[in-house]
Amino acid sequence: MSRALEARAHWARSDGELLLKCDLVNPVSPYLVCLMLHLDWLEAEATHIMREVAAECANPALLFSGGKDSICLLRLAEKAFRQDPFPFPLLHVDTGHNFPEVIAFRDQRVAELGERLIVASVEDSIASGRVVLSHPLESRNPHQSLTLLDAIAAHRFDALFGGARRDEEKSRAKERIISHRDAWGQWDPKNQRPELWSLYNTRMKPREHLRVFPISNWTELDVWEYIEREKLAVPSIYFAHQREVVRRNDLLVPVTSVTPPLEGEVVERLSVRFRTVGDMTCTCPVASEASTLAQIVAETAAVTVTERGATRLDDQTAEASMELRKREGYF
Repeated sequence: MSRALEARAHWARSDGELLLKCDLVNPVSPYLVCLMLHLDWLEAEATHIMREVAAECANPALLFSGGKDSICLLRLAEKAFRQDPFPFPLLHVDTGHNFPEVIAFRDQRVAELGERLIVASVEDSIASGRVVLSHPLESRNPHQSLTLLDAIAAHRFDALFGGARRDEEKSRAKERIISHRDAWGQWDPKNQRPELWSLYNTRMKPREHLRVFPISNWTELDVWEYIEREKLAVPSIYFAHQREVVRRNDLLVPVTSVTPPLEGEVVERLSVRFRTVGDMTCTCPVASEASTLAQIVAETAAVTVTERGATRLDDQTAEASMELRKREGYF
């Protein structure tokens, strides 16, 4: 940057708000150039989105699974509203096959915040006959869509805050920050609303709702840098630990009660960590020695494969598997 366009940025906080004052050095241009710290810019954008949707919608909820992205959403909600409790409940679609460490963390974090958590259970959908499994160990991950849509209808939610990011997967990269869903919960990638100049259209017809992704513009690295900066607690399985795994389809599949080794597979005990957490039947760890947030940040900065590409068995079934599920109402 030329000296004529250099700027000094002065940061201060007033009542929790980030203020930026800029003084130009030898300005010769009519344009004011201000360099905002990257994470502060992402935080400001996300809190703006959350406030906008909370003001426009009558009955929103925040999806909280205990994973790293929803952990960031909780911190953003704390900063966006600065009130206790939040102006919306938390919602988790529990497959019944989630990692125990993550469920324990979820409940602990909710108790610390004193917020209201609504758990929509795929197990209940199975018991009621709404979901029929082909066999007991079938992955329940695809069946979350129906359980989620039932919860939306039962509680009459008109907007759901979610932690999806565009860098995760190709279909997520195509989706807007405010994702309109029709009366059946479907997403139409060919019929999305423009979001020019950070203007968001929240208009809906009866029975329609919105999926809202405040951290859509974040990357996996941004998430970990934010967690490190804010000193946020995360489930223990995000850090390197010893775990029994088998090698399958070029992935490390954790050995659990719902993912037993197949005939001929060799069980190994390796140092691994999870880049993402979800249903045990489709979520794999990666080999790692990263045992601190700083080490995770450094490791994430060097990866060349997205977290879903490196860890998710369900996304390997078809090139457009995620998009097909999203059209059916998935996150």
